[in-house]
Amino acid sequence: MLDWHQYLLGLIFLIAGVTHFTHSHLYERIMPAYIPAHKSLVMLSGILEMCLGFILLNPETQSIGAWGMIGALILFLSIHYHMATHKEASLGIPTWILWLRLPLQIALIFWAYQYA
Repeated sequence: MLDWHQYLLGLIFLIAGVTHFTHSHLYERIMPAYIPAHKSLVMLSGILEMCLGFILLNPETQSIGAWGMIGALILFLSIHYHMATHKEASLGIPTWILWLRLPLQIALIFWAYQYA
């Protein structure tokens, strides 16, 4: 049986994945210029996040989902760093909040690791 916090993490990833489609323009704005095909990668990462959310919620595949989430969160660290260091990618969010997101990513990695 899954714990409520495992359902919560899966739901967070599902919702985050959906927002890649409902607010794709925001995700495209935060991507560094050296990364090609912004729109396609935003859509692909949204699909990935939704899939990982569902995979985490199945006891038979939760370890795969957790390791996938860890990989995705590590990959997304570069985007969060880019947002914190480039004003045009900050979306108007205060810099101190953007820097706080980096430790939050580490906390999310630890949370996902609980199910690996």
